[in-house]
Amino acid sequence: MQRVIVPDEIDPQSPPVASLVRDYAGESMGTTWSVRVVDSRQADPPDWQAGIQQQLDQVVAEMSHWQSDSDLGRFNRAPAGSWHVLPPAFAKVLTYALEVAEQSFGAYDPSAGALVNLWGFGPTGRHDHPDFSFPDAQQIADAMSVCGWQRLHFDRSASRIFQPGGIQLDFSAVAKGFAVDHVARYLEGQGLRHYLVEVGGELRGAGMKRDGQPWWVGLEAPEDMQSGSTVAALHGLAIASSGDYRRCFEYAGQRYAHTVDPRTGYPLSNQIASVSVLHAHCMAADALSTALMVMGLEEGMAWADDRGIAARFLVRAEAGYTEHVSRRLNEMMQ
Repeated sequence: MQRVIVPDEIDPQSPPVASLVRDYAGESMGTTWSVRVVDSRQADPPDWQAGIQQQLDQVVAEMSHWQSDSDLGRFNRAPAGSWHVLPPAFAKVLTYALEVAEQSFGAYDPSAGALVNLWGFGPTGRHDHPDFSFPDAQQIADAMSVCGWQRLHFDRSASRIFQPGGIQLDFSAVAKGFAVDHVARYLEGQGLRHYLVEVGGELRGAGMKRDGQPWWVGLEAPEDMQSGSTVAALHGLAIASSGDYRRCFEYAGQRYAHTVDPRTGYPLSNQIASVSVLHAHCMAADALSTALMVMGLEEGMAWADDRGIAARFLVRAEAGYTEHVSRRLNEMMQ
């Protein structure tokens, strides 16, 4: 059985019948991106390929923890006791990341880069490299000692951040979603209201396709999941997923997910295969899916229901997977 998820309100205005569908694609943030727009003009459009790429390049230049010369990379290497003025986009992402960190009691923590790196999921010392060394308890404790969103002193009025020493920011669970939103704002600034933006599997849609149908996308699921599919109409909605089956490694017969619980210092082992979140903004869906993934089913579901978050949990079971949806997502299902 196929289930569909629809937003509360649908803008009935479809693009003109004579509109053209234009497709753009490229690479950024270590992954691929694609954009589809419905354009009503008949003349040649501006160079939207270059414009989209420029928006993504800006996000990388400011927030990539894979590039040492990014604004984030320079902050991570900065000496203790130094202040750093942030570009507006960086400050916006950090502001939201800290809000989610506080509300989730640290289940999501943008300052946990030292732990991510220690477990081989960062830009160096990768778990798939022959020189990777499995961390011991003392190394984990040392990494945790330099983590903690509470250690970040962020002067929002001056848009500057203080490096107390050793803090390693990691925006992996929020920057990609922000990039989707950033491209969406660029397209709207170009007068486009019907589009679908995708960066590394995170999506945001607006308006409709040329045939008047919304942008239908399937909720991400492991390949071996046998149950019916769920599709969502991305009409003024974004979707992001966190899953432990996409990036992981095995050591001594045990599987280690790429998502690290900042509260314990260890990769997740809570049987959650994935969490998908639908939200008006992809940055929010990205960060919230990670926070819920870390919380696990019971805590995460209660947290999502308290805040009206539309979330789907896939949990491993003996016979495959069980699916659990929050109250808000259940209201959107048909």
